[in-house]
Amino acid sequence: MPIPALPESLLPWFLLVQAVVGGSDTLFNHEIVARLPKRPELRREVALHAVRESIYATLFIGLALFRWEGALAWVPVALLAGEVIVTGTDELIENRLRKLPDNERVMHVILTLNLAFIIALMVPIVGEWSARPTGLVRSGYGLAGWILVAFGLASAAWSVRDGLAWVRLGRAQ
Repeated sequence: MPIPALPESLLPWFLLVQAVVGGSDTLFNHEIVARLPKRPELRREVALHAVRESIYATLFIGLALFRWEGALAWVPVALLAGEVIVTGTDELIENRLRKLPDNERVMHVILTLNLAFIIALMVPIVGEWSARPTGLVRSGYGLAGWILVAFGLASAAWSVRDGLAWVRLGRAQ
């Protein structure tokens, strides 16, 4: 018996979990504990974080506001695939260059599991969206959607901040 697909209405809630846990990890572990943007030896990690933040900015805002239909349905798929590559690379670099606090390791497990839930949820959604004519169609996620837009804007700003830190750290080497 096939497993029924989860409803699309769950998508913003999984994205919000990613935003809250990821934002907490960034603020506490990356900024306060590890002080990543001030450490030239961690420049590659800062670059990966800038890329990740731009991916999430696009996902949070794009999926909060629109259904990506037709050929555009593959844009969120590409972004999620990019995030998987960034996460794998980031884990390798982090574990070689610094000792992660226990709470950061736990947050990374939660983020990875939640990302897997997002991807699993997106599979039937992309199947449905890709069968429609190509275009962006307004989503209606209400308050959750607008909170995601706010997180997306914060992610975009943090991506620029980390990008600038990456440049500055390059000059320091």
